[in-house]
Amino acid sequence: MILSIPNLLDRDTVAALRQQLDAADAPWVDGRATAGYSGAPVKHNQQINELSPLAAELGDRVLAALERNPLFISFALPNQVYPPLFNRYGPGMTFGSHVDGAVRISPANGRKIRTDLSLTLFLSDPSDYDGGELQIEDTYGVHEIKLPAGDAIVYPASSLHRVTPVTRGVRVASFFWAQSLIRDDACRVILFDMDNAIQRLHVTDADESARRTLIGCYHNLLRQWSDT
Repeated sequence: MILSIPNLLDRDTVAALRQQLDAADAPWVDGRATAGYSGAPVKHNQQINELSPLAAELGDRVLAALERNPLFISFALPNQVYPPLFNRYGPGMTFGSHVDGAVRISPANGRKIRTDLSLTLFLSDPSDYDGGELQIEDTYGVHEIKLPAGDAIVYPASSLHRVTPVTRGVRVASFFWAQSLIRDDACRVILFDMDNAIQRLHVTDADESARRTLIGCYHNLLRQWSDT
């Protein structure tokens, strides 16, 4: 399942991040620095050095917004989140079809994270660039995604995906991964649907006894399926 999270960052926060990323002294490096052996040949972009103080500072701001976002928490049921990275695509830059590696190892502390979910947080508005669409393939076909600055997309890291060539302007984004408490995508979707149903029943003040039963079922399934 693919989920869009609108307004993960507000416009002021996006503007502040972009000001720092667009500064002349921002530590941009070749994007292949974090690509695996299969991704490196098709990856042509730039990214902020992930060991730089700037990457840590901006990443913490993104993580703080994620922790406050109930939609992300309900959907991802996160156990760990890899520190956000930041990339940019200028004219001619692209990232060909690839599947993200199953495990990421943080160069800062050696911590290993299983990549259940991939996230892209857009930091450029669609009008700022041409091309640069995120294309994600699943059993229903190819989904082409180009969201407003501040919006994020969450999708299974096992998906084949790509970024089409940018032909005008600059596409700036943050990208990272989450390890969920629930390893299986299908089980995670069931819990997400149940949580949404519980919240709607609460808003409409539906039968309290039925709600308690459904809440119990949700948490019992979470106990049964959780890795923790």
